[in-house]
Amino acid sequence: MCGSIVRLSRRQTCVGLLTTSLLVTLGGHAARAATSYSFAVVPQFERRRLVDIWKPIIDAVAARSGLELRLTTTLSVVDFERQLSAGAFDFAFTNPYHILMQRDRQGYVPLVRDRAPLRGIVVVPRDSPLTSPRQLDGKVLAVPSVNAIGASMLIRADLERLFGAHVVLRDVRTHASVYLHVANGLVDAGGGVQKVLDEQDADVRERVRVLYTTRELPSHPVAAHPRVPTAAREAVRRAFLDLQATEDGARLLAQVPMRPAVATSMADYLPMAEWGLEHYWVEEVPRP
Repeated sequence: MCGSIVRLSRRQTCVGLLTTSLLVTLGGHAARAATSYSFAVVPQFERRRLVDIWKPIIDAVAARSGLELRLTTTLSVVDFERQLSAGAFDFAFTNPYHILMQRDRQGYVPLVRDRAPLRGIVVVPRDSPLTSPRQLDGKVLAVPSVNAIGASMLIRADLERLFGAHVVLRDVRTHASVYLHVANGLVDAGGGVQKVLDEQDADVRERVRVLYTTRELPSHPVAAHPRVPTAAREAVRRAFLDLQATEDGARLLAQVPMRPAVATSMADYLPMAEWGLEHYWVEEVPRP
């Protein structure tokens, strides 16, 4: 009887080893798929549109990388910033300055970004009497977040240092909301980025005009928390680049916009450390 028990135990052990061997033979795909990673996107659009744009992209990246990726959304840029700073996200599409700030905190690793640079813009109603950035002194400027790099921090730095203009900020939570506020004459001006303005409805674009454009900086990256294994990070990087190489993938990424996607690293973002932007970062963002 004891011998039978021993033989059965060995058979079970062999089955277990065979199963493990099969998983290894499959290149670890099953093991990778069993690990779920969060993928957060800074709320550059209102929530429904953000999901419509990003869910197909993340699903395609998941399929190509062999990873399980879950789209994570937040109600506002401020909520996103707080969770990013706490290391809540495994992967994130985020503000360039967030990446610079987090290098000594969470240490998010940039993977891919849009090849085109990011530029901050100040927009005003098309019929606004304002013709110079100097005239914005004391005016109300709508921003998607006080800490948005192109749409707020870089603009404020330029307005104050180059034109002596100090604005009153109004946080309206998303880029799309900024353009709607300006188009409807609810504020004197708005801070945004050209790439997102280009994505707005024609009716909105026709009711605003660009008053000022800032210097260039590298675009928003997709980044990974360092706790994510290197192999998983590289799988996501490669999936984005491979996706870009297909017609359907390029169409999906153009909505971000990310056209084309290129590999990136922290070296692309380090020059911003010399721009003095830390003077325009607000640790606790007041809500209206």
